[in-house]
Amino acid sequence: PLQSTEIIGESPAMQEVFRAIGRLSQSHITVLINGESGTGKEVVSEMFAKALGNRVPFLKVNCGAITPTLLESELFGHVKGAFTGAIADKRGLFESASGGWLFLDEVATLSAPAQVALLRALENQEIMRVGSTKPIQIQTRIITATNESLENLVAQGKFRADLWQRLREAEIMLPPLRDRTDEIKPLIDHFCTTMTGGPY
Repeated sequence: PLQSTEIIGESPAMQEVFRAIGRLSQSHITVLINGESGTGKEVVSEMFAKALGNRVPFLKVNCGAITPTLLESELFGHVKGAFTGAIADKRGLFESASGGWLFLDEVATLSAPAQVALLRALENQEIMRVGSTKPIQIQTRIITATNESLENLVAQGKFRADLWQRLREAEIMLPPLRDRTDEIKPLIDHFCTTMTGGPY
C-alpha cells in the first residue's frame, strides 16, 4: 500500500489522507486539515510541501504563536509608520508566498480583524498592508489547520461562517491513533528502528 515516510499508516483512513495530499497539492482550492493535537497536522503540511518540490513557494506560520496585533503585519505586511517600530515597508507572508502556498496553523485563533482580512484575500486574491489603502494582487493558495471545531466556534459567534466555508473547500480529517489501533505495532517498530537502527 501507499506509505508515507513521515506518517505511518496502512489503514484505509490514512491511505485516503495520502491520496488526498497528492491530489490536492496540484489543485487551486483551499484545504482545511482537521485533527486532534498530535495527529500530525503539521507533518501533513510538510508532505504538501514535498509534493510541490521547489517549483513554488511554500511558507507557514503558527497563528497562535504570534500576538493578534503583530499577526496581521506578519500575514499582510505593513507600510512605514503604520505603527510604532514600523521603520520601513515590509512584505507579508501572503505576498512572499504568491504563486505558491501558505500554511496557517491554529487558524481558529485568528482575531476578528484578521478573519476579515483573510476572507478578503481569499475572495478577491488581494491584500492590503497594515496602514495602507492600496490593494496588492496576489495568487496565494491556502492550507489551514486546527484542533478546534470551527463549526462550534461559528455557532458561538467566535469565527466567521463565510470564512469557514471558504477554508473548507477541501477537508482532510486525521483520525486519532485510538481509532486505528492496528497501527500501534508498526509505529513502535518504526520508532525503534529510527532510534536504535533495528526493529523492536
